[in-house]
Amino acid sequence: MAELKPVEAALAALLDGVVATAAEELAVESAAGRVLAEAVIARLDVPGFDNSAMDGYALNHRDAGQWLPVSQRIAAGTPAVPLAPGSCARIFTGGELPPGADCVVMQERVEVDADRARMPEGLPAGDNVRRRGRDVRAGASLLPAGERLEAAALGHLAGQGITEVMVRRRPRVALLSTGDEIVDPGRPLAPGQLYNSNRPMLKRLLERFGAEVVWAASVPDSREATLDMLRQAAERAEVVITTGGVSVGEEDHVKDALQTLGRLDLWRLAIRPGKPLALGRLPRPDGREAHFVGLPGNPVSGFVGAWLFLRPLMGALLACPALDALPRLAARADFATTTGPRRHYMRVALAFGEQGIVARAFRDQNSAVLSSCVGADALAVVPAETRIEPGDRVDCLWLGGD
Repeated sequence: MAELKPVEAALAALLDGVVATAAEELAVESAAGRVLAEAVIARLDVPGFDNSAMDGYALNHRDAGQWLPVSQRIAAGTPAVPLAPGSCARIFTGGELPPGADCVVMQERVEVDADRARMPEGLPAGDNVRRRGRDVRAGASLLPAGERLEAAALGHLAGQGITEVMVRRRPRVALLSTGDEIVDPGRPLAPGQLYNSNRPMLKRLLERFGAEVVWAASVPDSREATLDMLRQAAERAEVVITTGGVSVGEEDHVKDALQTLGRLDLWRLAIRPGKPLALGRLPRPDGREAHFVGLPGNPVSGFVGAWLFLRPLMGALLACPALDALPRLAARADFATTTGPRRHYMRVALAFGEQGIVARAFRDQNSAVLSSCVGADALAVVPAETRIEPGDRVDCLWLGGD
């Protein structure tokens, strides 16, 4: 019987020698969720000029406490002219601060009489002014390589007038479902058959992790069919993922086929759920190797395995540090459990309150109960040979960060 390996050994084997995907140029408007392949340097100061933070009146702070003539009106997008000495300017949020003015007073604090306005006392220079370059300076680093382009980052790029960026090509993934008992939704079920819940679940998770599923197929329970499908998968993709077929049953052909075509780096982990997980490499026609991950067939095992292994693999292929490891939170358990020789990843919902974070475990933690994953926003990590009582501290891996 093969020795059960820890998660850390599996990750080391999985990520050994990973080379990031090539870069490609993409329009910013189509780059949401993609990963920058190159750092972006700011071209412009943001804001590009001193401007007002609110609707009000621009003046020189030395003229505070006086009645001042209103010498100009400055709306956002309207160029300002130098401020006449001893006057003020009616200005609106985002309007350019006129030369000669150094502060803005909000309109609610100003008394107005026709074309004159009385300023309050004691206005400091710089009050209510957004200075040029306050957010970004031209020539500074705008976004680093490895940044995922989510909403704020896309806005950052747009604020520089940037229309195209270099991003990592999405890793191409082949997703194979094994087992004659697995049927795609839409077809009638025969006795003893199940609908394929793994494929849509894993496809969505892989897309969330930045991958592109280029081929999804079902593999009949035969050695010859498994060999053929693995060959085809390695031709089409740089990552091959299977579900099921990696245990020790007579109809589990994936492990043997992997060893025949390529190499098995690691098999069987000291975790629950997901013990029968296989990692290895498959040869590709271009002389390179495809990364192979054989997930167990039980859907909860596939769900947990995706977060623990597929996510960091995609992170390495995309050179994206944010995908290296799941955020870890300390919580108080609201459950009791005892582990055996394997580390347990329990599906929990986190409750945030004044007394801290509480991890609420789903009652049925069986690896076939996918409903425990639907409402889970974290995995509580319970070490091997450990007893947890309600109120004990438990480390949780947060699943809500992607």
